[in-house]
Amino acid sequence: MRKNPVARNAKWIIGCRIAQALLQLLIGTLTARYLGPPDYGLINFAVSVTAFAVPVMQLGLQSTLVQEYVEEPDAAGEIMGTALVMNLLSGGCCLAGMTAFAAAASRGDRLTVLVCVLYGSSLLVQSMELVQYWFQARLQAKYSSLAMLMGYFAVCGYRVFLLVTGKSVLWFALSHALEYALSGAVLLAQCRRKGLGRLSFRFGRAKALLSRSGYYIPAALLVACFQNTDHIMLTLLAGDAANGLYTCAVTCAGLTNFVFYAIVDSLRPVILACRKAKREAFERKMTGLYALMNLLSLGQSVGFMLLAGPIVGLLYGAAYAAAVPVLRILVWNTAFSMMGAVRNVWLLAEEKHHLLWRINLCGAVSSIVLNILLIPRWGAEGAALASVLTQFFTNFAVGFLMPSMKENQKLLLKGLRPFSAIKGYFRFY
Repeated sequence: MRKNPVARNAKWIIGCRIAQALLQLLIGTLTARYLGPPDYGLINFAVSVTAFAVPVMQLGLQSTLVQEYVEEPDAAGEIMGTALVMNLLSGGCCLAGMTAFAAAASRGDRLTVLVCVLYGSSLLVQSMELVQYWFQARLQAKYSSLAMLMGYFAVCGYRVFLLVTGKSVLWFALSHALEYALSGAVLLAQCRRKGLGRLSFRFGRAKALLSRSGYYIPAALLVACFQNTDHIMLTLLAGDAANGLYTCAVTCAGLTNFVFYAIVDSLRPVILACRKAKREAFERKMTGLYALMNLLSLGQSVGFMLLAGPIVGLLYGAAYAAAVPVLRILVWNTAFSMMGAVRNVWLLAEEKHHLLWRINLCGAVSSIVLNILLIPRWGAEGAALASVLTQFFTNFAVGFLMPSMKENQKLLLKGLRPFSAIKGYFRFY
Protein backbone atom coordinates (compact mmCIF):
# COMPACT_ATOMS: atom_id res chain seq x y z
CA MET A 1 0.00 0.00 0.00
CA ARG A 2 1.38 3.40 -0.95
CA LYS A 3 1.97 5.91 1.77
CA ASN A 4 -0.33 8.88 2.07
CA PRO A 5 1.28 11.63 -0.10
CA VAL A 6 0.16 14.35 2.34
CA ALA A 7 1.79 12.57 5.28
CA ARG A 8 4.93 11.89 3.23
CA ASN A 9 5.07 15.54 2.18
CA ALA A 10 4.73 16.71 5.80
CA LYS A 11 7.38 14.24 6.94
CA TRP A 12 9.98 15.74 4.63
CA ILE A 13 9.17 19.31 5.68
CA ILE A 14 9.30 18.52 9.41
CA GLY A 15 12.37 16.29 9.17
CA CYS A 16 14.44 18.83 7.27
CA ARG A 17 13.38 21.64 9.60
CA ILE A 18 14.47 19.63 12.63
CA ALA A 19 17.84 18.91 11.01
CA GLN A 20 18.25 22.59 10.15
CA ALA A 21 17.28 23.65 13.68
CA LEU A 22 19.90 21.35 15.21
CA LEU A 23 22.57 22.64 12.83
CA GLN A 24 21.53 26.21 13.52
CA LEU A 25 21.85 25.68 17.26
CA LEU A 26 25.32 24.12 16.95
CA ILE A 27 26.81 26.61 14.48
CA GLY A 28 24.96 29.53 16.07
CA THR A 29 26.36 28.90 19.54
CA LEU A 30 29.88 28.41 18.18
CA THR A 31 29.55 31.67 16.25
CA ALA A 32 28.24 33.51 19.32
CA ARG A 33 31.17 32.25 21.39
CA TYR A 34 33.63 33.38 18.73
CA LEU A 35 32.14 36.82 18.09
CA GLY A 36 31.40 37.73 21.71
CA PRO A 37 28.36 39.73 22.92
CA PRO A 38 29.14 43.03 21.06
CA ASP A 39 29.60 41.58 17.54
CA TYR A 40 26.92 38.94 18.15
CA GLY A 41 24.54 41.72 19.14
CA LEU A 42 25.51 43.70 16.02
CA ILE A 43 24.69 40.73 13.78
CA ASN A 44 21.32 40.31 15.48
CA PHE A 45 20.59 44.01 15.08
CA ALA A 46 21.00 43.45 11.33
CA VAL A 47 18.78 40.37 11.60
CA SER A 48 16.00 42.40 13.23
CA VAL A 49 16.23 45.32 10.80
CA THR A 50 16.08 42.88 7.88
CA ALA A 51 13.11 41.11 9.47
CA PHE A 52 11.10 44.33 9.23
CA ALA A 53 11.84 44.52 5.50
CA VAL A 54 11.03 40.87 4.72
CA PRO A 55 7.19 41.19 4.82
CA VAL A 56 7.34 44.07 2.30
CA MET A 57 9.84 42.21 0.14
CA GLN A 58 7.68 39.06 0.11
CA LEU A 59 4.51 41.01 -0.81
CA GLY A 60 2.44 38.30 0.88
CA LEU A 61 3.16 35.89 -1.99
CA GLN A 62 4.43 33.16 0.36
CA SER A 63 0.86 32.84 1.66
CA THR A 64 -0.90 32.57 -1.71
CA LEU A 65 1.41 30.96 -4.28
CA VAL A 66 0.47 27.36 -3.45
CA GLN A 67 -3.16 28.18 -4.18
CA GLU A 68 -2.15 29.93 -7.42
CA TYR A 69 -0.25 26.86 -8.63
CA VAL A 70 -3.12 24.54 -7.66
CA GLU A 71 -5.71 26.65 -9.48
CA GLU A 72 -3.62 27.19 -12.65
CA PRO A 73 -1.00 24.43 -12.95
CA ASP A 74 -0.48 25.11 -16.66
CA ALA A 75 0.53 28.72 -15.94
CA ALA A 76 3.21 27.74 -13.38
CA GLY A 77 6.07 29.22 -15.45
CA GLU A 78 4.37 32.59 -15.75
CA ILE A 79 3.29 32.62 -12.08
CA MET A 80 6.76 31.78 -10.83
CA GLY A 81 8.57 34.14 -13.20
CA THR A 82 6.27 37.02 -12.33
CA ALA A 83 6.55 36.37 -8.58
CA LEU A 84 10.36 36.22 -8.78
CA VAL A 85 10.58 39.54 -10.61
CA MET A 86 8.15 41.16 -8.16
CA ASN A 87 10.19 40.01 -5.17
CA LEU A 88 13.49 41.02 -6.78
CA LEU A 89 12.25 44.58 -7.36
CA SER A 90 10.69 44.89 -3.91
CA GLY A 91 13.87 43.41 -2.40
CA GLY A 92 16.01 46.13 -3.98
CA CYS A 93 13.72 48.85 -2.64
CA CYS A 94 13.71 47.27 0.83
CA LEU A 95 17.51 46.99 0.88
CA ALA A 96 17.81 50.70 0.08
CA GLY A 97 15.31 51.54 2.81
CA MET A 98 16.93 49.43 5.51
CA THR A 99 20.37 50.82 4.60
CA ALA A 100 19.06 54.35 5.11
CA PHE A 101 17.49 53.34 8.43
CA ALA A 102 20.71 51.67 9.65
CA ALA A 103 22.74 54.76 8.73
CA ALA A 104 20.33 57.07 10.55
CA ALA A 105 19.87 54.85 13.62
CA SER A 106 23.63 54.24 14.07
CA ARG A 107 24.51 57.89 13.36
CA GLY A 108 26.60 56.80 10.38
CA ASP A 109 28.65 54.14 12.19
CA ARG A 110 30.41 52.48 9.25
CA LEU A 111 30.63 48.97 10.70
CA THR A 112 26.94 48.88 11.63
CA VAL A 113 25.88 50.06 8.17
CA LEU A 114 28.15 47.54 6.41
CA VAL A 115 26.90 44.63 8.51
CA CYS A 116 23.28 45.62 7.79
CA VAL A 117 23.95 45.96 4.05
CA LEU A 118 25.75 42.61 3.82
CA TYR A 119 23.11 40.80 5.85
CA GLY A 120 20.28 42.62 4.09
CA SER A 121 21.64 41.68 0.67
CA SER A 122 19.75 38.43 1.28
CA LEU A 123 16.63 40.41 0.32
CA LEU A 124 17.84 40.38 -3.29
CA VAL A 125 18.11 36.58 -3.49
CA GLN A 126 15.44 35.56 -0.97
CA SER A 127 12.90 35.75 -3.78
CA MET A 128 14.28 32.42 -5.01
CA GLU A 129 12.75 30.83 -1.92
CA LEU A 130 9.37 31.21 -3.64
CA VAL A 131 10.28 28.27 -5.88
CA GLN A 132 9.60 25.88 -2.97
CA TYR A 133 5.86 26.57 -3.18
CA TRP A 134 5.68 24.98 -6.64
CA PHE A 135 6.94 21.75 -5.10
CA GLN A 136 4.55 22.06 -2.16
CA ALA A 137 1.59 22.50 -4.51
CA ARG A 138 2.60 19.24 -6.21
CA LEU A 139 3.11 17.48 -2.83
CA GLN A 140 6.82 17.13 -3.67
CA ALA A 141 8.29 18.95 -0.67
CA LYS A 142 11.05 16.33 -0.57
CA TYR A 143 12.91 18.18 -3.31
CA SER A 144 12.51 21.71 -1.95
CA SER A 145 13.31 20.63 1.62
CA LEU A 146 16.46 18.82 0.55
CA ALA A 147 17.56 21.75 -1.64
CA MET A 148 17.18 24.20 1.22
CA LEU A 149 18.94 21.83 3.61
CA MET A 150 21.82 21.46 1.14
CA GLY A 151 22.15 25.23 0.98
CA TYR A 152 22.21 25.43 4.76
CA PHE A 153 24.81 22.64 5.00
CA ALA A 154 27.05 24.52 2.57
CA VAL A 155 26.71 27.77 4.53
CA CYS A 156 27.44 25.92 7.78
CA GLY A 157 30.68 24.76 6.17
CA TYR A 158 31.40 28.36 5.19
CA ARG A 159 30.79 29.54 8.77
CA VAL A 160 33.05 26.83 10.16
CA PHE A 161 35.75 28.06 7.73
CA LEU A 162 35.26 31.59 9.06
CA LEU A 163 35.60 30.35 12.64
CA VAL A 164 38.76 28.40 11.88
CA THR A 165 40.39 31.23 9.95
CA GLY A 166 39.31 33.95 12.40
CA LYS A 167 37.39 36.20 10.01
CA SER A 168 35.66 39.43 11.03
CA VAL A 169 31.95 39.97 11.68
CA LEU A 170 31.49 41.27 8.11
CA TRP A 171 32.13 37.80 6.67
CA PHE A 172 29.48 36.29 8.96
CA ALA A 173 26.97 38.94 7.89
CA LEU A 174 27.30 37.80 4.27
CA SER A 175 26.51 34.14 5.05
CA HIS A 176 22.73 34.70 5.19
CA ALA A 177 22.62 35.87 1.56
CA LEU A 178 24.83 32.95 0.49
CA GLU A 179 22.40 30.49 2.05
CA TYR A 180 19.45 31.79 0.02
CA ALA A 181 21.52 32.04 -3.16
CA LEU A 182 22.76 28.44 -2.95
CA SER A 183 19.46 26.85 -1.99
CA GLY A 184 17.63 28.97 -4.58
CA ALA A 185 19.97 27.88 -7.36
CA VAL A 186 19.41 24.22 -6.46
CA LEU A 187 15.64 24.78 -6.29
CA LEU A 188 15.53 26.34 -9.75
CA ALA A 189 17.63 23.50 -11.18
CA GLN A 190 15.27 20.96 -9.63
CA CYS A 191 12.28 22.77 -11.12
CA ARG A 192 13.75 22.59 -14.58
CA ARG A 193 14.52 18.91 -14.10
CA LYS A 194 10.95 18.21 -12.91
CA GLY A 195 9.36 19.74 -15.97
CA LEU A 196 8.61 23.37 -15.10
CA GLY A 197 8.07 25.36 -18.26
CA ARG A 198 9.80 28.54 -19.37
CA LEU A 199 9.73 31.35 -16.81
CA SER A 200 8.08 34.57 -17.97
CA PHE A 201 6.80 37.87 -16.60
CA ARG A 202 3.45 39.49 -17.32
CA PHE A 203 2.24 42.74 -15.78
CA GLY A 204 -1.37 41.56 -15.69
CA ARG A 205 -0.32 38.48 -13.74
CA ALA A 206 1.64 40.64 -11.28
CA LYS A 207 -1.42 42.78 -10.67
CA ALA A 208 -3.59 39.69 -10.11
CA LEU A 209 -1.07 38.12 -7.71
CA LEU A 210 -0.77 41.32 -5.69
CA SER A 211 -4.54 41.77 -5.48
CA ARG A 212 -4.74 38.48 -3.57
CA SER A 213 -1.49 38.55 -1.60
CA GLY A 214 -1.48 42.23 -0.59
CA TYR A 215 -3.82 41.62 2.32
CA TYR A 216 -1.11 39.59 4.07
CA ILE A 217 1.49 42.39 4.09
CA PRO A 218 0.10 44.48 7.02
CA ALA A 219 -0.41 41.39 9.20
CA ALA A 220 3.14 40.19 8.52
CA LEU A 221 4.53 43.65 9.29
CA LEU A 222 2.76 43.67 12.65
CA VAL A 223 4.21 40.24 13.47
CA ALA A 224 7.70 41.47 12.52
CA CYS A 225 7.22 44.53 14.74
CA PHE A 226 5.97 42.30 17.56
CA GLN A 227 8.97 39.96 17.31
CA ASN A 228 11.88 42.32 16.56
CA THR A 229 11.22 45.68 18.22
CA ASP A 230 12.99 44.58 21.39
CA HIS A 231 16.25 43.72 19.57
CA ILE A 232 16.37 46.99 17.64
CA MET A 233 15.48 49.20 20.59
CA LEU A 234 17.87 47.35 22.89
CA THR A 235 20.74 48.02 20.50
CA LEU A 236 19.80 51.68 20.10
CA LEU A 237 19.19 52.30 23.81
CA ALA A 238 21.67 49.96 25.51
CA GLY A 239 24.27 48.94 22.90
CA ASP A 240 25.33 45.89 20.85
CA ALA A 241 26.61 43.90 23.84
CA ALA A 242 23.23 44.11 25.60
CA ASN A 243 21.52 42.86 22.46
CA GLY A 244 24.03 40.00 22.23
CA LEU A 245 23.22 38.90 25.78
CA TYR A 246 19.50 39.24 25.13
CA THR A 247 19.72 37.21 21.91
CA CYS A 248 21.56 34.48 23.80
CA ALA A 249 18.72 34.33 26.34
CA VAL A 250 16.04 34.34 23.61
CA THR A 251 17.72 31.41 21.85
CA CYS A 252 18.01 29.40 25.08
CA ALA A 253 14.41 30.14 26.09
CA GLY A 254 13.15 28.88 22.72
CA LEU A 255 15.16 25.66 22.58
CA THR A 256 12.13 23.38 23.01
CA ASN A 257 9.43 25.56 21.45
CA PHE A 258 9.25 23.33 18.36
CA VAL A 259 7.86 20.56 20.60
CA PHE A 260 4.96 22.75 21.75
CA TYR A 261 4.16 23.88 18.23
CA ALA A 262 4.35 20.28 16.99
CA ILE A 263 1.70 19.28 19.54
CA VAL A 264 -0.58 22.15 18.52
CA ASP A 265 -0.08 21.38 14.82
CA SER A 266 -0.80 17.68 15.30
CA LEU A 267 -4.02 18.28 17.27
CA ARG A 268 -5.32 21.14 15.11
CA PRO A 269 -7.00 18.85 12.51
CA VAL A 270 -8.74 16.88 15.27
CA ILE A 271 -10.10 20.05 16.85
CA LEU A 272 -11.24 21.54 13.54
CA ALA A 273 -13.03 18.31 12.66
CA CYS A 274 -14.83 18.36 16.02
CA ARG A 275 -15.98 21.93 15.42
CA LYS A 276 -17.93 20.74 12.40
CA ALA A 277 -19.27 17.62 14.11
CA LYS A 278 -20.13 18.47 17.71
CA ARG A 279 -19.81 21.71 19.65
CA GLU A 280 -19.39 20.06 23.04
CA ALA A 281 -16.49 17.90 21.88
CA PHE A 282 -14.86 20.93 20.24
CA GLU A 283 -14.97 22.95 23.46
CA ARG A 284 -13.70 20.02 25.53
CA LYS A 285 -10.75 19.49 23.23
CA MET A 286 -9.93 23.20 23.12
CA THR A 287 -9.93 23.29 26.92
CA GLY A 288 -7.75 20.20 27.01
CA LEU A 289 -5.24 21.70 24.60
CA TYR A 290 -5.09 24.94 26.57
CA ALA A 291 -4.55 23.00 29.78
CA LEU A 292 -1.94 20.66 28.30
CA MET A 293 0.07 23.61 26.96
CA ASN A 294 -0.20 25.37 30.32
CA LEU A 295 1.12 22.37 32.23
CA LEU A 296 3.98 21.64 29.84
CA SER A 297 5.07 25.27 29.53
CA LEU A 298 4.93 25.72 33.30
CA GLY A 299 7.17 22.69 33.78
CA GLN A 300 9.61 23.95 31.16
CA SER A 301 9.69 27.46 32.61
CA VAL A 302 10.44 26.22 36.13
CA GLY A 303 13.12 23.84 34.85
CA PHE A 304 14.81 26.46 32.68
CA MET A 305 14.71 29.02 35.47
CA LEU A 306 16.49 26.63 37.86
CA LEU A 307 19.00 25.47 35.22
CA ALA A 308 19.57 28.83 33.50
CA GLY A 309 23.21 29.03 34.62
CA PRO A 310 24.29 25.60 33.32
CA ILE A 311 22.32 26.04 30.07
CA VAL A 312 23.95 29.37 29.20
CA GLY A 313 27.38 28.17 30.34
CA LEU A 314 27.20 24.96 28.29
CA LEU A 315 25.96 26.59 25.08
CA TYR A 316 27.57 30.04 25.11
CA GLY A 317 30.36 30.04 27.69
CA ALA A 318 31.45 32.40 30.44
CA ALA A 319 31.38 35.50 28.23
CA TYR A 320 27.56 35.30 28.27
CA ALA A 321 27.13 34.75 32.03
CA ALA A 322 25.24 38.05 32.29
CA ALA A 323 22.49 36.50 30.13
CA VAL A 324 21.45 34.15 32.96
CA PRO A 325 19.12 36.60 34.78
CA VAL A 326 17.68 37.61 31.38
CA LEU A 327 16.90 33.97 30.61
CA ARG A 328 15.22 33.51 34.00
CA ILE A 329 12.73 36.19 32.98
CA LEU A 330 12.28 35.19 29.34
CA VAL A 331 11.43 31.55 30.08
CA TRP A 332 7.96 32.69 31.15
CA ASN A 333 7.30 33.82 27.59
CA THR A 334 6.50 30.28 26.50
CA ALA A 335 3.35 29.95 28.60
CA PHE A 336 1.75 33.07 27.13
CA SER A 337 2.97 32.51 23.57
CA MET A 338 1.42 29.01 23.62
CA MET A 339 -1.86 30.56 24.72
CA GLY A 340 -1.64 32.58 21.51
CA ALA A 341 -0.92 29.47 19.42
CA VAL A 342 -3.98 27.66 20.83
CA ARG A 343 -6.11 30.79 20.47
CA ASN A 344 -5.23 30.89 16.77
CA VAL A 345 -6.71 27.40 16.41
CA TRP A 346 -9.96 28.71 17.92
CA LEU A 347 -9.94 31.75 15.62
CA LEU A 348 -9.53 29.50 12.60
CA ALA A 349 -12.24 27.08 13.73
CA GLU A 350 -14.69 29.92 14.40
CA GLU A 351 -13.69 31.73 11.19
CA LYS A 352 -12.67 34.81 13.16
CA HIS A 353 -9.08 35.01 11.91
CA HIS A 354 -9.82 38.56 10.73
CA LEU A 355 -9.41 39.55 14.40
CA LEU A 356 -5.74 38.54 14.34
CA TRP A 357 -4.51 41.83 12.90
CA ARG A 358 -6.12 43.72 15.78
CA ILE A 359 -4.50 41.40 18.30
CA ASN A 360 -1.11 41.77 16.61
CA LEU A 361 -1.52 45.55 16.51
CA CYS A 362 -2.08 45.56 20.28
CA GLY A 363 1.05 43.45 20.68
CA ALA A 364 3.16 45.73 18.48
CA VAL A 365 2.07 48.89 20.31
CA SER A 366 2.55 47.37 23.77
CA SER A 367 5.99 46.05 22.79
CA ILE A 368 7.18 49.49 21.68
CA VAL A 369 5.81 51.28 24.75
CA LEU A 370 7.12 48.75 27.26
CA ASN A 371 10.59 48.61 25.68
CA ILE A 372 10.84 52.41 25.74
CA LEU A 373 9.94 52.40 29.43
CA LEU A 374 11.99 49.41 30.63
CA ILE A 375 15.18 49.20 28.54
CA PRO A 376 16.72 52.51 29.72
CA ARG A 377 16.20 51.40 33.31
CA TRP A 378 17.18 47.72 33.23
CA GLY A 379 18.84 47.05 29.85
CA ALA A 380 18.54 43.45 28.59
CA GLU A 381 16.53 42.43 31.66
CA GLY A 382 14.12 45.28 30.93
CA ALA A 383 13.70 44.01 27.35
CA ALA A 384 13.00 40.53 28.70
CA LEU A 385 10.39 41.85 31.11
CA ALA A 386 8.83 43.91 28.31
CA SER A 387 8.64 40.78 26.15
CA VAL A 388 6.89 38.73 28.85
CA LEU A 389 4.43 41.54 29.64
CA THR A 390 3.70 41.98 25.93
CA GLN A 391 2.99 38.27 25.51
CA PHE A 392 0.73 38.34 28.60
CA PHE A 393 -1.17 41.36 27.34
CA THR A 394 -1.51 40.16 23.75
CA ASN A 395 -2.28 36.49 24.27
CA PHE A 396 -4.19 36.63 27.56
CA ALA A 397 -5.52 40.06 28.54
CA VAL A 398 -6.57 41.44 25.12
CA GLY A 399 -9.11 38.67 24.68
CA PHE A 400 -11.07 39.98 27.66
CA LEU A 401 -11.31 43.40 25.99
CA MET A 402 -12.85 42.00 22.78
CA PRO A 403 -16.49 40.85 23.06
CA SER A 404 -16.10 38.51 20.07
CA MET A 405 -13.39 36.60 21.98
CA LYS A 406 -15.63 35.90 24.99
CA GLU A 407 -16.10 32.18 24.32
CA ASN A 408 -12.39 31.60 23.78
CA GLN A 409 -11.54 33.31 27.07
CA LYS A 410 -13.92 30.98 28.90
CA LEU A 411 -12.11 27.97 27.46
CA LEU A 412 -8.74 29.51 28.32
CA LEU A 413 -9.73 30.04 31.96
CA LYS A 414 -11.01 26.48 32.23
CA GLY A 415 -7.65 25.30 30.91
CA LEU A 416 -5.85 26.95 33.82
CA ARG A 417 -7.09 24.19 36.16
CA PRO A 418 -4.51 21.35 36.47
CA PHE A 419 -7.14 18.62 36.73
CA SER A 420 -8.72 19.89 33.55
CA ALA A 421 -5.35 19.47 31.85
CA ILE A 422 -5.07 15.79 32.67
CA LYS A 423 -8.73 15.06 31.93
CA GLY A 424 -8.77 17.12 28.73
CA TYR A 425 -5.58 15.53 27.43
CA PHE A 426 -6.74 11.94 27.76
CA ARG A 427 -10.12 12.74 26.24
CA PHE A 428 -8.41 13.54 22.96
CA TYR A 429 -8.21 9.79 22.38
